[in-house]
Amino acid sequence: MKYKSIFIDLDDTLWAFTENARDTFEEMYHQYRFERYFQSFDHFMKLYTPKNLELWELYGRHEISKDELNARRFSYPLLQVGVDDPALVKAYSDGFFAAIPYKRKLMPHAMEALEYLSGKYRLYILSNGFRELQEQKMRSAGILHYFRKIVLSEDIGAHKPFPAIFNFAMSATQSEFRTSLMIGDNWKNDVAGARDVGMGQGYYCPDAEPSVLDFQPTFLLRDWKEIKKVL
Repeated sequence: MKYKSIFIDLDDTLWAFTENARDTFEEMYHQYRFERYFQSFDHFMKLYTPKNLELWELYGRHEISKDELNARRFSYPLLQVGVDDPALVKAYSDGFFAAIPYKRKLMPHAMEALEYLSGKYRLYILSNGFRELQEQKMRSAGILHYFRKIVLSEDIGAHKPFPAIFNFAMSATQSEFRTSLMIGDNWKNDVAGARDVGMGQGYYCPDAEPSVLDFQPTFLLRDWKEIKKVL
């Protein structure tokens, strides 16, 4: 298949969201003296992380709003240690959102991969992230110029893996499913979602090659340095 358009997820596919977010939370932890409430920074993260994943799932299914997602995920760790302080939650969540888009860490070899791909394909971001953050994150990390357009779920009110966001991406970029490829780290949102609309699928799985897959994607990508072998 000769691809023309490549759509790439941003968070934890190109931009090292997990690492950048942890760094930012650690800054907020010290800035707002959270050692008063938690046994350690790891204690805070162990409370925050599973609840955050649960709430993102609800948001992706349109069961909670963006505002509710943010209010609940930032207040949850404090509530678990008996701290009900809306002003503190607002202060540290505002601080988090102000700081995180300026973090610069990328996934290994992502920059080299984009340099290679941009010379051969039309590149686009297709993300469920927030408009006010994604462009600045890309600018801070030095990758914004590789992409012709940033397509976000907020643009249409539909999240990956629902077909509506992929249909919108095709229209917004003048692309076709049969000559388009989606690369991302989320099996359900990026890989299965792309397969269901007839796009090629690149599953970025740097931690470990999955032992059981629902279907065989177009290719697996353990490290961005492997991209020249498959495209």
